[in-house]
Amino acid sequence: MYLPPQFAAKDPAFALDIMRAHPFASLVSTDDDGFPFVTPLPLHLVEEEGGLTLLGHVARPNPHAGHLRQRDTALVVFQGPQAYMTPRVYPDLTRVPTWSYLAVHARVQVSFIDSFDDKDRLLKHLIHDHDPAYEAQWRALPEDYQHKMMGGIHAFELRVTGLQCKVKLNQHRPESHAAMVEAYETGNENERALAGWMRRLGLTGQGA
Repeated sequence: MYLPPQFAAKDPAFALDIMRAHPFASLVSTDDDGFPFVTPLPLHLVEEEGGLTLLGHVARPNPHAGHLRQRDTALVVFQGPQAYMTPRVYPDLTRVPTWSYLAVHARVQVSFIDSFDDKDRLLKHLIHDHDPAYEAQWRALPEDYQHKMMGGIHAFELRVTGLQCKVKLNQHRPESHAAMVEAYETGNENERALAGWMRRLGLTGQGA
């Protein structure tokens, strides 16, 4: 992605926080004609000493699995909170509107998971992330039904080999920070989240 130095996250924890808070990502690779093929899907992040891995799956009819078996390098895009920002926040009126946003791009190496037990562990991670109360119901389902459901998906591990994190919050315009925080704090959910990130980065305009 286009990543000017002022918007590049300095703390590696920022990327992990965005990936965990916004796990519904876009998996991007190419089809047999070289055209981008995109699948939106939830992913579970595993952080280990050896690095980062994302766990997920697609439906068996989804041709993306075939593309990934042929070309096992892909991109995963996580989109964090985003919102418009009016130029009215600048003391200098000769300004234009902008858009604030957080995004993470992960380059990944794909490997497929085929055994029932490994697929089961992967699904339990996703269930725990999004609906832990369902776990007992899943365990109680008939074994033949579970095997049928497992047969209906392609499961995979996405080993992260490169990571970019963009936090675009007008870092280079300190004269606008106090007004931006004030405007975002009274806005919608995305805007309030951006105000929180500005405070986390110390972009409040206090003492400027």
